[in-house]
Amino acid sequence: MTDRIRCFFNKACTTYGLLSDGDRILIAISGGKDSMLMARLMSERARIFRPSIHVEAVHVVMDNVPYKSDLSYMQGFCADACMPLHVLHTSFDASSDSRKTRCFLCARYRRKAIFEFAVEHGFNKVALGHHMDDFLATMLMNMLYEGSFHSMQPCMDMKHYPLSVIRPLCLVPEQDISSYTAASALVRQIQPCPYEDKTRRSEMEKLLHMLCLLHAEARQSMWHALEKQWSASGVGEC
Repeated sequence: MTDRIRCFFNKACTTYGLLSDGDRILIAISGGKDSMLMARLMSERARIFRPSIHVEAVHVVMDNVPYKSDLSYMQGFCADACMPLHVLHTSFDASSDSRKTRCFLCARYRRKAIFEFAVEHGFNKVALGHHMDDFLATMLMNMLYEGSFHSMQPCMDMKHYPLSVIRPLCLVPEQDISSYTAASALVRQIQPCPYEDKTRRSEMEKLLHMLCLLHAEARQSMWHALEKQWSASGVGEC
């Protein structure tokens, strides 16, 4: 683990108040590099005396989407981290709402399965592996397609569940994660989702890359703009 990534992780947890004593945190892992890195950091953090947190992992298998993760690797990874792994199965009917893409429906049903499991088993927080570039791509997408200036938040209380969603990688640039993954023993997904490159989000990721080529500090400036928006609206922290 690089000191730079760990520093970003610890800063996010402190700045946005993501961890509190007594938290029971369910870590959502897909098998991809972002969530596996987050699980490693969170399992390390759980060994620290204060704040005292309990962590477990969950992986959702979407039975009707042809992507595949290395389940045996994830089980071994979690066992080495002394962290239980729960495997859930769910699916969705793409014809139920023709206005929504398969990606949207897949994400909604995966989150639904995770949130319901978390509530049923006494967790108060769910950790998701979104990094800084995910936040900024969402912001760009909302600006261009909805005419609104907002994005995900480092910490968000759910409206319909007694849960908070936290995103401890929010200060980590995607490139840092890619560089770490290439140099580490983290295993990539066996078969990525075939729809992931056909979304508006992938277009926004390319746009973000172009903006950063135009201005080296573009990523940091956009993040500060988001922080100002959260501060003005009183959101973003636990």
